[in-house]
Amino acid sequence: MAADITKLGVKATWKDLTEGMVIAGAGTSKAFNTGEWSTDKPEFIEEKCKQCLLCVPVCPDSCIPVKDKKRGAFDYDHCKGCGICVKACPFGAITMEGVK
Repeated sequence: MAADITKLGVKATWKDLTEGMVIAGAGTSKAFNTGEWSTDKPEFIEEKCKQCLLCVPVCPDSCIPVKDKKRGAFDYDHCKGCGICVKACPFGAITMEGVK
């Protein structure tokens, strides 16, 4: 039994909820702007970036897009502000800032 994620926020009985330890469907995180939860956001300093892309695979939310072998701006709609990318960057091209 997998729950329909479109029912979230709707009054549903316990019988309509997802069973524990079951993945309801792939790619469902794109439907939620989880970046709203954070009080800190990574700030990208483009001048310091050497395009090593070491920050990309460590992001647990895939918030660092890469196009034509160059990283882009953060996807703040889904970034939770964990700061792992800051620690992975050897050039200091990412810092953490409070939400403005």
